Amino acid sequence: MTQSATGQQCAQAAAPSPAEPGRALRRGTSAGATLALAAVAAVSSAATAQADEAYTVRQGDTVSHIAARSGVSVQAITRANSLADASRIRVGQQLTIPSGSATAPAASAPAPAATAPAATHAVVAGDTVSGIAKRHGTTVAAIVSANNLDSRALIRIGQTLTIPGAAQAAAGGAATATTPTRTASAATHTVVAGDTVSSIAKRHGTTVAAIVSANNLDSRALIRIGQTLTLPGTTAPSATTATTQLVGNTFAGRTYADSVVSAANANKATLLATGVPSKAEMQAKVAATAREMGVDPALALAVAFQESGFNHTAVSPANAIGTMQVIPSSGEWAAQLVGRPINLLDPNDNVVAGVAILRALVKNANDLPTAIAGYYQGASSVKRNGMYADTRRYVANIQTHMARFR
Repeated sequence: MTQSATGQQCAQAAAPSPAEPGRALRRGTSAGATLALAAVAAVSSAATAQADEAYTVRQGDTVSHIAARSGVSVQAITRANSLADASRIRVGQQLTIPSGSATAPAASAPAPAATAPAATHAVVAGDTVSGIAKRHGTTVAAIVSANNLDSRALIRIGQTLTIPGAAQAAAGGAATATTPTRTASAATHTVVAGDTVSSIAKRHGTTVAAIVSANNLDSRALIRIGQTLTLPGTTAPSATTATTQLVGNTFAGRTYADSVVSAANANKATLLATGVPSKAEMQAKVAATAREMGVDPALALAVAFQESGFNHTAVSPANAIGTMQVIPSSGEWAAQLVGRPINLLDPNDNVVAGVAILRALVKNANDLPTAIAGYYQGASSVKRNGMYADTRRYVANIQTHMARFR
């Protein structure tokens, strides 16, 4: 597909199915495109006392997906099953899902009553099931079950979730259980994987400057997973704030699901609010990262130029994000490839993700055109169907761009 460097991009490669190593779908998929970009790392939800469980791997499963749904970490599943490579599981494989580390509550801490009525939570931009579970003191599995969510635990902006066993905001509120209302006084937020100060500020109706000042953050506004932030003067976010259409819902004749487009808009807003490196800086970053990771810099530069023109604020209707135009499920694959969490909004991580995917595709393809096609169409789709017409144009464009970056 012929594309200029305008930031209007098509769908990015999806994470491979464990049963099909190297699979990377790009053609209009919404697989794994969660409500807004969650960090591509499994976040353990509140631990509960339970025995280890057995799980049979299904088509499309990844260890990170299984971890998120089960409320445990990727590392815990990897250890429990002695996996040499967490990205290599197969359909039908039996995995042991370890229980959380249950600890007895302190004597002074009142345990929630077993019959406590469920609360509700209205989904806002940036929410993930694991983040909601952590904030409400419940588990991913409990929320999935209570709301009949599918195996990917997908949620959408404006959706009202039942939060089983969540502590009520105030005594006597059981009859009208709702998400605790944030008052004008300072609230708190526990940082989860994927959070940025700008995304937290947007969700809680405050500003980056206010959070930085209240928490004595440095000029880079760095935060860490598990850190508790004070949110001064926050108010409940309005559902309408997430509907600003910075990204449309169609591209190249394809129309994308509302949940995917909502996620794309939230991510676009975050990137614009945060500020990103210049195109020249992103180009240099792509070249340097490719050299460090053993990938031909000309290939990585050609892909980045074709996908975004080195514009890190680019987000497509398919929720392909940033310079390398990676969708969240592809980010999960990239996180497994490099062995650490990936935040696709972060310029460095975005480039690492795209280059890691290219490295894997080149390694597993018979030739370079096939590897390039895999980034656009998906390796398994190319193998099964051959290159589509727009894929052949994409490959030709990339090879032409490579010549200019030699």
